[in-house]
Amino acid sequence: SHGSALGAEEIAETKKLLGLDPNEHFAMPSEILNHVRLVKARGADAHKNWNERFNLWRQSNPDRANLLERLVKADLPTGWDAELPQYLAGKDVATRKASGDTITALAKVLPEFWGGSADLAGSNNTTINSAGSFLPATSEMSGANPYGRMIHFGIREHAMGSIINGIALNGLSRSFGGTFAVFSDYMRPAVRLAAIMDLPSIFIWSHDSIGLGEDGPTHQPVEHLASLRAIPNFSVVRPADANEVREAWKSILRRRKPVGLLLSRQNLPVIDRTSHSSADLVDKGAYVLKEADGVAQVILIATGSEVCIALAVQEALNAKSIPTRVVSAPCLEWFNEQTPAYRESVLPKGARLKVSIEAGIAQGWREFIGDSGIAISLEHFGASASAPKLFDEFGFSPDKIVTKIEAALR
Repeated sequence: SHGSALGAEEIAETKKLLGLDPNEHFAMPSEILNHVRLVKARGADAHKNWNERFNLWRQSNPDRANLLERLVKADLPTGWDAELPQYLAGKDVATRKASGDTITALAKVLPEFWGGSADLAGSNNTTINSAGSFLPATSEMSGANPYGRMIHFGIREHAMGSIINGIALNGLSRSFGGTFAVFSDYMRPAVRLAAIMDLPSIFIWSHDSIGLGEDGPTHQPVEHLASLRAIPNFSVVRPADANEVREAWKSILRRRKPVGLLLSRQNLPVIDRTSHSSADLVDKGAYVLKEADGVAQVILIATGSEVCIALAVQEALNAKSIPTRVVSAPCLEWFNEQTPAYRESVLPKGARLKVSIEAGIAQGWREFIGDSGIAISLEHFGASASAPKLFDEFGFSPDKIVTKIEAALR
């Protein structure tokens, strides 16, 4: 019966084995019907009894009852985002570090927020400080208790994704799980199921590019951003700096949709928001980070660690009297949700040249840059070297990008 329905002969023989009349269809034996009616009555009594006990509990535990009511409604508490970290320009912060700071801050105000890592918590920055580990109290691990909020998934990425989905199906809490971006392949079926079921599962993938450095091509994701973006009903978020990370987390928790958060291993400059657009525009998916000096001839669209490269390219092009706009695009899926008018305001169709800058394969970028655009991408595997050397060697240095743009404008 796995590949097709049972035929008439098989159905008749099955009925005979069960003591049923093979010629009767849609028949219900009276003993089954009577049993089900008794179960229904018993269930109604149990439901009434449970509600009575629940109301007594609610009266004795008003704070916990209010918390439960909020969780059932999937609401966030008033002021939940007031104490999230703010980062000042002038310092460099890895986006994985900013995510860890934000997770710790969120855990203080959201008791339903918990998660962990596939044995990479220190690298993914997925530890909730002082939260205890979700383990039996008899465990030898310090702080272990059945109410702990740090989950030790072990080196089991697929199991981790499936567990996160199971927690999401329950609906009363929000959980996350982290590993390296390159290992997202090991959990792809679970990620796909989160998208199919429209679950608010949060997958954290750090070490998101060749910027991770010397670990080399086995650990450097190249095709993964495009591969993850190919999953329907799944959002891929790659923040440009620490403040974009904060805003990304706010959007993720408000949206309650399946999402992957891609984070850098390497430190990235904190963008000066007094001279650039506010990071709260992350919720738009893409936004004008810095406008051109005049009508833009070139629009640079970048994600993650490549956004600061785009800003350096803009400065060089402006110095050559080539007005250039920089667009930070942390989430292309969120950008595509915006109105046509907003999308046109960010990426106008009449722009002379659009250039995408992302340290991964270019698949998917033609939708945004057009056939005449330039994709600054990585169409091969990485190598073992320092991040600065790799970015320069593989064509992501500002001067090499400027040269390509000037050639395209001639």
